[in-house]
Amino acid sequence: MRKKVPLAWLQIAHAKVRFVVALAGIALACVLIFVQLGFQAALYDSSVKLHRVLRADIVLISPIARNLTAMNTIPRRRLYQALDTPGIATVGALYIENLTWRPPENPSVIQNSTVLGFDPAQPMFTLPSVNRKLTEVRLRDHLLFDQETKGNYPQFIEQLKQGKTITIEANRRRIDFVGLFNIGSSFGTDGYMVTSDLNFLRLFSNRQKANVNLGVITLRPGADAQVVKLALEEQLRQENDVRTLTYQEWVDWEKNYWQTGSSIGFIFGLGVVMGFVVGIIIVYQILYSDVSDHLKEYATLKAIGYQQSYLLKLIFQESLILASLAFIPSCIISEIVYGFCRSVTRLPLEMTWSRSALVFFLTIVMCIVSGAIAVQKLKSADPADVF
Repeated sequence: MRKKVPLAWLQIAHAKVRFVVALAGIALACVLIFVQLGFQAALYDSSVKLHRVLRADIVLISPIARNLTAMNTIPRRRLYQALDTPGIATVGALYIENLTWRPPENPSVIQNSTVLGFDPAQPMFTLPSVNRKLTEVRLRDHLLFDQETKGNYPQFIEQLKQGKTITIEANRRRIDFVGLFNIGSSFGTDGYMVTSDLNFLRLFSNRQKANVNLGVITLRPGADAQVVKLALEEQLRQENDVRTLTYQEWVDWEKNYWQTGSSIGFIFGLGVVMGFVVGIIIVYQILYSDVSDHLKEYATLKAIGYQQSYLLKLIFQESLILASLAFIPSCIISEIVYGFCRSVTRLPLEMTWSRSALVFFLTIVMCIVSGAIAVQKLKSADPADVF
C-alpha cells in the first residue's frame, strides 16, 4: 500500500477547495517572509551604495557619528596630519548634507536628497559619469543629479540626458543640474547630488570648510590597510575627535547601525518571524482539520495493522507536499511584488537564489512543525471507536 497508493496526496487533494485554500494560505505566508527578507536585504544593500562608489581604503569619521545620514564632522586638519603616515597615497575631504527641494515637474512633491561636496582636483568617485563632469561641477552652483533618485521625473532626466541644464531653487539659491550619475536611493535618502566643495559651501552657508564629514584615504600600491590603519591611529592617538576605519570596517559599521541601532532592522526581522508563525498556524489548521475529518479512517488503518509511525509519516508527507506546491506560486508573486516596489522606491529589491533557498527551507520547517503539532490528534484514533 505504501508503494502503490499515494495516500498522502489523495487525502489532501480529495477536497479540492480546501486544497486550494491551503496552498493560498501557505503561499501568503511565504510571500510575507519573502517581502520582509527582501526589504531587509534592500535596507542593508542600499545603506552602503555610496561606500561602493568611493575610492577609499581607509576613512576618517567622527567618533559620535551614527551612520551615513548622521556623520557629524571632524577637523579638516586631521586629514593633513594623516598624510604623514607611511603607506598613504592621497587624502580627500567629503562634505555631506541633506537638501530639501521640489522637482520642477511636480512642485507639490518634497524631495530629500543628500548633497556630496568634494574637491574636483582630487577625484574620489569610481563613477565615470561623475569623473567626466569634473570641469562642469567646478562652475558656480553646478550640480550633478542622481537619476536613480526616488520619484518619477522622466522629462527632467531626459532633458539632462540630452545635455540641457535644469534649474531649480533650493536653500534660497538657484542651482543648475548639468549631468547625471547613478547611485540610488536608500532608507536614509531619496537620492544623491554631487558638486564641488566650493559649491557645497555656497549651498549650505552654515557649513565651514574647516569641518568635513568624511576623510577619504587611498593607499600606495602594496600597502596593507590594517597596518596603515594602526599606524594612523598611533599618529592621531592624542586626538579624540576622529575615528579610523578600514573600508570594510566602515561598510560593516554602516550595516550594523541599521541592523541593531535602528528600529527598521528589528521591524523587518520581526516581520519574518510573524510570517513564519502565521504559516505554522495556517498549516496546522489545515492538517488538524484533515486528521479530524479522517479520524475513523486512521483508526481503521490501525485496526488492520498499520503502526502509529506510518500515520505520522503520512501527515509529514502531506506537510511536505503542501510546502513544495505552495512555494512555487509564492516565488512568482514575490517577484512581482519586488518589481513593483523596486519601481516605486528605487530600492535594490532582487530575488536571489540564496533567499529562495532560505525561504524554501523555512517553508519546509514551518510545515513540519505544523505537522508535528497536528499529529497529536492521531493519538485519539482508537480502533475501538470504530468497532
